[in-house]
Amino acid sequence: MNRKDERTIVIGSNSFSGSSFVDHLLNQGEDVVGISRSPEPNDVFLKYKWRLSLNKFQFYQYDVNSNFNEITQLLEQLKPKKIVNFAAQSMVSQSWDAPEDWFMTNCVSSVKLQNHLRKSDWIEKYIHVSTPEVYGSTEGPVTEDNGFNPSTPYAVSRAAGDMSIMSFVNSFNFPAVITRAANVYGPGQSLYRIIPRTILSILTGETLNLHGGGKSERSFIHIDDVSRATEEILRQGINGATYHISTNRMISIKSLVELICTMMKVPFEDIVQISEDRAGKDQSYELDSKKLRYELNWSDQVTLENGIDDTLSWVRDNLGVIKSQPREYIHRR
Repeated sequence: MNRKDERTIVIGSNSFSGSSFVDHLLNQGEDVVGISRSPEPNDVFLKYKWRLSLNKFQFYQYDVNSNFNEITQLLEQLKPKKIVNFAAQSMVSQSWDAPEDWFMTNCVSSVKLQNHLRKSDWIEKYIHVSTPEVYGSTEGPVTEDNGFNPSTPYAVSRAAGDMSIMSFVNSFNFPAVITRAANVYGPGQSLYRIIPRTILSILTGETLNLHGGGKSERSFIHIDDVSRATEEILRQGINGATYHISTNRMISIKSLVELICTMMKVPFEDIVQISEDRAGKDQSYELDSKKLRYELNWSDQVTLENGIDDTLSWVRDNLGVIKSQPREYIHRR
């Protein structure tokens, strides 16, 4: 299993989802090459760093915007059959501040990479990790063929990248698959995300700012379930298809925070402060994941309560380190 073409390339390997998927593949005994724009962060945020051996993993600090030539040269050298691309500017509300940065990463550089890969004769499966934000606010379950109605620069830039991929699929049989996951969470997630942020606020006695009173509804899915789904899609997914990765449980952000407070035996009112909602925030999107469940025999296995407990253990076990880490999103062009 050491031939170059049997390695899986994971672009965006420093992201929460990317690093978790790297770890998942390493657990399967695979050789993995990770590519990310930033240096590897503190080990507490990189799940693959929690293992005893990394002899099957190589990391390259390349930016899809400024190191495009280096990335394509590496790909031509390795000629991988499988690439999974998690790289994206992913913050929603901050995309209003410098939308051109979001379009550069999520659209322009994404299209450049797609165009390079569609001319290659060695690629067999390219997984493009997208977002349900492309649908905008919806009512009821949303299937993979739902129309786009993006409401933020982030969502528009992602929709443009997704549409570009499908044009390459339809015109050149580019072997791409798109995934859209519900709200992911779990050990190793950035501290500005709602679940680790709530847990940390409770443990440190700090106030949690709840935008819009937490009325928006989401499905929260543990990262281990997402990694298993992504592997199944990588192995068995139909080229040109889109797959939703989601639980069947919807919960409001307020109810989620209340649940965490109950599990940690802290009154909701003691930590929460209500603030104005963010511009363009979608009220609800419920992903229909029947396609993934029926075609690839996948199912989510981690309940929300067990997943929260898993994340709580990670925060508690690493609290000394975590308390010294940035808790707000830091934008990089």
